[in-house]
Amino acid sequence: MSDKYFTVKLTSGLSGQTQRTRATVSGLGLRKTGSLSKIKDTPANRGMFNRVKHLVIEVVEWLS
Repeated sequence: MSDKYFTVKLTSGLSGQTQRTRATVSGLGLRKTGSLSKIKDTPANRGMFNRVKHLVIEVVEWLS
């Protein structure tokens, strides 16, 4: 079975964000602005992504 993944990038800093938002970003494996993380595509991870979608973007990887 092929596992699906998606890549997220932190585009904004966490200054001024609530502790819950910071914990969600940390749970996605992101630390500093510009950091990338490859995450397994599960409903829980998609929910975390949607919760902080104002701070992160999904990076599209093109096949060559």
